[in-house]
Amino acid sequence: MIGISTSAILSQVLYVNLGAQVDEAASSIQPRTAFQSTAEQVLQSGFFDSGTLLVMNSRSGITGAVVGDTGARALTDDDLGRIADSLQAADPNAQTVELPNLGEYLVRSFPTPGSNSLFLVGLPLSQVTGTIGAILTTVALVTAGGLLLLAVVIAIVIRLGLRPLRAVAETATRVASLRMDQGDVSITERVPAEQVDAHTEIGQVGSALNTLLDRVDASLSARQRNEEMMRRFVADASHELRTPLASIRGFSELSLRAMRQAQDDESRQRIALAVETTEQSLERIQAQSLRMTTLVEDLLLLARLDEGQELVYGSVDLTRLAVEAVGDARPAGPDHSWTIDVPDTPVELAGDASRLHQVVANLLANARTHTPAGSVVAVSVAHEGSEAVLRVHDDGPGIDPSVASQLFERFARADRSRDRKTGGTGLGLSIAKAIVDAHHGTITVRSTPGDTTFEVRLPAKPADPA
Repeated sequence: MIGISTSAILSQVLYVNLGAQVDEAASSIQPRTAFQSTAEQVLQSGFFDSGTLLVMNSRSGITGAVVGDTGARALTDDDLGRIADSLQAADPNAQTVELPNLGEYLVRSFPTPGSNSLFLVGLPLSQVTGTIGAILTTVALVTAGGLLLLAVVIAIVIRLGLRPLRAVAETATRVASLRMDQGDVSITERVPAEQVDAHTEIGQVGSALNTLLDRVDASLSARQRNEEMMRRFVADASHELRTPLASIRGFSELSLRAMRQAQDDESRQRIALAVETTEQSLERIQAQSLRMTTLVEDLLLLARLDEGQELVYGSVDLTRLAVEAVGDARPAGPDHSWTIDVPDTPVELAGDASRLHQVVANLLANARTHTPAGSVVAVSVAHEGSEAVLRVHDDGPGIDPSVASQLFERFARADRSRDRKTGGTGLGLSIAKAIVDAHHGTITVRSTPGDTTFEVRLPAKPADPA
């Protein structure tokens, strides 16, 4: 569009310049017409541009001539007739006319000095049309080249702009080829950092994909940990249930054997021995059944706590609860020294009294079980800020650092040999943590040889204003 407009403006300028040249040629021809009898003589009498056309009415009649490469030559009568026909057929208001054998001309009429006749002067438009054609050709070539160059630049810019998107696609393809249905899966593929730019839309896509992959990787790791915990949980539960079941089976077989032997031998001594053996076996069976019942109830409690069930909320006086728990622990551990430190005012909170009592009882049982006779177990209750704090401290040998991080896991035991002389199931601390978590509290432990403290923090009710 710019090239066409420029060509149109330049064409007008060239036409104006050509008209000025015609006027200049006419001003040079006009005085010569009075002295020369033919157009050829007029053009030969001076210097005129090649292609200059002159038609005049002189004493010898109408004559015409045109300047060629070798000088002026006269036009024949046929040429003059065809020129006259072209002039008559042309638009009267037009200044250009197509002349036979000469081409397109710009012609103008001028008065002859001392006469009422007119003479015509014209110049060819070939130079103007040639210049305009060259300009249009140049404009077309430049436009085509510019468009081609622009297309190449746009293609390069688009390719560079889409490079981060290709990196996103390649990363997604590599991730899609990974197997994630089993085993320990880790997604290490990420969009390269140089292709991630928070200031561009495509760069934000790469950043979002990296964030998504981070979260998926974390979820897969959590799933793997949960699977491992589940396998370990099933193995531990199976191990815990297998021993009492084996005991029940053994004692039942022993009782049956004693009864069969008594039937074969009806002596009083054999019958009395069978009765005694059966009684002892039934007692052991009952003890193992109670142990399995306790284990199953603890597992059921953990499952219900995980589901957010089993809690009955009410107002709980943590001070009174601690005093009662210590009172219950003294008869069970007479060889330990028990102390308690509570404030004068009650420390109250909203919670399940029976479950919180179970937390304190489990902590005291844990301290009694894992400390030697003569150890001191100290219980304290305090109101610190917006929290109710319960601490259970003992001066026993402390906790093995290798198991400290797993202390609150299910079936966790400091004794790797699984010694059951204490009758525990390994669920006491995990139940305590589950209950505390259900009350939106925390339970922690700090332990060094001679100084072990379990600390429970629970949201407390605001203290009454003095």
